Amino acid sequence: MKKNGFNPINLPEWKHLAQHCRRIRNVHLRDLFARDSRRAQKFTLSAEGLTLDYSKNRVTSETMRALFALARACGIAKARRAMFSGQAINRTENRPALHIALRHISGGPILANGTDVMPEVKRVLRQMDRFSRAVRENAWRGHTGKTIRNIINIGIGGSDLGPAMAYEALKPYAKRDLNVKFVSNIDAAHLLEAVRGLDAAETLFVVVSKTFTTQETIANALSARAWCLARLKTEKAVKKHFVAVSTSTEKVREFGIDPENMFAFWDWVGGRYSLCSAVGLALMLAIGPENFNRMLAGFHAMDQHFLTAPLNKNMPVIMALLGIWYNNFFNAQTQAVLPYSQYLARFPAYLQQADMESNGKSIARNGKKVRWQTGPIIWGEPGTNGQHAFYQLLHQGTKLVPADFIGFGRPVEELGEHHAMLMANFFAQTEALAFGKTAGELAAEKIAAGLIPHRTFEGNRPTNTILAARLNPAALGKLIALYEHKIFTQGAIWNIYPFDQWGVQLGKELAGKILPELQVARPAKLKHDSSTNALIKRFRAMQKK
Repeated sequence: MKKNGFNPINLPEWKHLAQHCRRIRNVHLRDLFARDSRRAQKFTLSAEGLTLDYSKNRVTSETMRALFALARACGIAKARRAMFSGQAINRTENRPALHIALRHISGGPILANGTDVMPEVKRVLRQMDRFSRAVRENAWRGHTGKTIRNIINIGIGGSDLGPAMAYEALKPYAKRDLNVKFVSNIDAAHLLEAVRGLDAAETLFVVVSKTFTTQETIANALSARAWCLARLKTEKAVKKHFVAVSTSTEKVREFGIDPENMFAFWDWVGGRYSLCSAVGLALMLAIGPENFNRMLAGFHAMDQHFLTAPLNKNMPVIMALLGIWYNNFFNAQTQAVLPYSQYLARFPAYLQQADMESNGKSIARNGKKVRWQTGPIIWGEPGTNGQHAFYQLLHQGTKLVPADFIGFGRPVEELGEHHAMLMANFFAQTEALAFGKTAGELAAEKIAAGLIPHRTFEGNRPTNTILAARLNPAALGKLIALYEHKIFTQGAIWNIYPFDQWGVQLGKELAGKILPELQVARPAKLKHDSSTNALIKRFRAMQKK
């Protein structure tokens, strides 16, 4: 890992890439494929059951050699060793970033501050296993003796996006007579709609908050508690209808949750990297411990690939470098993630947090403002829905949008020709984006001359294709870990800290000041800017009406 003062744009390897980009930026993918019949073979990599075809990128063998040289110059091999060895790479909080320990199924110690964390990780996993089996097998019952039929996870950010995304992705593996929901928004509608029509005697709430002070989570949890007690009529019910994922035994006890039903996690796990911890309890309740462990095994397989594979055969590193190629040399501002699986509908939203909260930074590790672009805007929708929404811009718009297409060889559930139709669209879109359609081809089809400009497709729009045999727990784990390590690699090259998130704090602080001004009958003189003062007054007037 380079020193804090490291400036990537001053590296000879960076400058060489800038010169190389100027030489090839107008070369078309049509020409690159025409020149090399083995291009697809050269630029395809398989690892741990995933295949990455990156041949439809605007790169040559020289480009890739230059990108790998940049990775070496930025100390990527050393950076990944530092993370896996438990060094405090999250320097602004003086913590390791050891999410890899949560899925370290092959045994052996992993140290954080000189202490092996694996015994505690395994203890919590055993606790989750026992509790999940008790609920799923009806041994754990509600206060009145009724079977638990509803699970509501209350969290926000990584305490919601991870388990909610994974639950949707693995719904075919879930226990279908368990009704699992996720509540995150402080907007009361989210909680009220989740509990509407439910029997409190059959409902279990999983409250996920590291400190048990997260404003949105605790507000929702307190309202859920009031809803539950209004129906079950006794404080004793809390012990059977609420469990906590937290580090604060005192706060959990104050809430009324038995500390025996508290599942721990640790400050060396960032929220957006915490799915494999007790934060995934609602997921384990839904899919069962065996499937949860299969997901952990998938994570671990990709972790080991990232740690051990040489840079030029390393799938997360290749994806990271391609992202840097477009972000920093083609000035692309966004990256689309397009899963051709309805089960992965929440995956782009999950990656928004994973990527944008990690690499949405403008301060380098030395505390100085960066002079280069860092993380892109991540967005996307599942295919084929996106094709009828924003693909027009991808094909014929004025913006360059690199895109990841994610697909599977077999569907989880068969229904006629649906999957073949889905994947026909998948392959057609990457082909169309790469090669387009020329004016000459349209003229040969006898298209009216006045329409030809409107129906011409420029092509040369870059895509990655990621394929797996089937979406199952192991494949999901591999896919998430692939992106986690891609994000880490990009952060190391950009010389930023990817494991803190100070940018979320200011809005929270200001909200804490504004809330009393919305609640008291006669607030003191407002001391905000003129716009905010006027909006607060308008809101208060609306409440009176």
